[in-house]
Amino acid sequence: MERRHFLMTSAAATVARSSAVASPNDTVRVACVGVRGQGSSHIRAYAKMPNVEIAAICDVDESVLEQRLQDAEKLTKKRPAGFTDLRKLLEDKSIDAISIATPNHNHALQTVWGCQAGKDVYVEKPCAYNIFEAKQVLAAAHKYGRMVQHGTNGRSSAAMQEAVRRVREGVIGDVYMSRGLCYKWRDTIGRTPTEAVPAGVHYDLWLGPAPKREFTRNRFHYNFHWFWDYGNGDIGNQGVHQMDIARWLLGVKYPAKVSAMGGHYMFDDDQETPNTMTASFEFDEGGKKKLLVFEVRHWMSNHEGEIGGRGDSNTVGNIVYGSKGYLSTADGFKIFLGKEQQPGPAPSAGRGGDNWANFIQAVRSRKYEDLNAPMEEGVPSVILIHLANISYRLGRTLHFDAATMSCKGDPEANRMFTRSYRAPFIVPEKV
Repeated sequence: MERRHFLMTSAAATVARSSAVASPNDTVRVACVGVRGQGSSHIRAYAKMPNVEIAAICDVDESVLEQRLQDAEKLTKKRPAGFTDLRKLLEDKSIDAISIATPNHNHALQTVWGCQAGKDVYVEKPCAYNIFEAKQVLAAAHKYGRMVQHGTNGRSSAAMQEAVRRVREGVIGDVYMSRGLCYKWRDTIGRTPTEAVPAGVHYDLWLGPAPKREFTRNRFHYNFHWFWDYGNGDIGNQGVHQMDIARWLLGVKYPAKVSAMGGHYMFDDDQETPNTMTASFEFDEGGKKKLLVFEVRHWMSNHEGEIGGRGDSNTVGNIVYGSKGYLSTADGFKIFLGKEQQPGPAPSAGRGGDNWANFIQAVRSRKYEDLNAPMEEGVPSVILIHLANISYRLGRTLHFDAATMSCKGDPEANRMFTRSYRAPFIVPEKV
């Protein structure tokens, strides 16, 4: 990477086109980056918005890129520009924002690049592969004055906002515990041999900051989630949404103590990350202790709190407990009160909300406070995920100090806050 492309001053970055999209009638030009899976949802979301143009699409797999260019053209009647290298795309000063849905290990560096190039950024969850990167994306958003939205869609859900409001109003009394449930049926990934990189795949760009490995199908596309080089297990995949909501409902930020255990049970395959894990976080903010428990389960499971239904193999949602009852969230929310668990107030409206539309709203307004899922909320939730994984991998409880952003008396854990980066894809110490 040539540094001149991206190491822009704060003043130069904010000049870009921020003033040009201050009016609701101005067109916001967006580039979608990483579009095989969730990135296709980004394309569909922007395609239906008035005065939003999908100006470019970027993917390191040329076959995926061509398909999504065709998809976008069908939706919008205009073919976007195509790129395999994000660095080339960022040279286009007419692009206002990038919307990232690449693998986890690329999120932070691409977000920093986008901010440095004067673009606003929508970045999928988790916003960072490790704790160091989480701090860097927050720093970049601030330094360059960019709108940076995290892909935790629940933050824009009208029903979830109402659930949090009712909890704050005391409908279930004094809240002391929340649980995130990520019981998602996932079959074995089997084993795949090393092979030649498929034609049209720019594998070096896909690897980015990660160490060089021989290509295998299991390490590519969706299954990257289950390898430590690129992913963070299901707690950092599906679980990011539930972790963010569990923390939001509980009204806490950083834990004092973290303990996680589990394993990769049942299957003999290539997966490295745990498919079953329980993580406990103790918070002691303002002298009041609260507990957050997060559970990942990959196979057989019961339903809880009316999360999940008959014939549904998944139980994915949250439960928060108070002195007067509890509230569960999945499709909306439900409240249960008293010893008899009588139904409490029902949601006043449907789920509603659109995280991408909220992002575009902030791009237009230039008001950071308009973001429903800013880095100030995304980063603490992502750090919880990384602390849980570190505790699991080390096999011990971590004592976290939010003031120093470190684990007390545990240099081995602190070393796992970052990684060795593969040049030239290095997340900078100073953004």
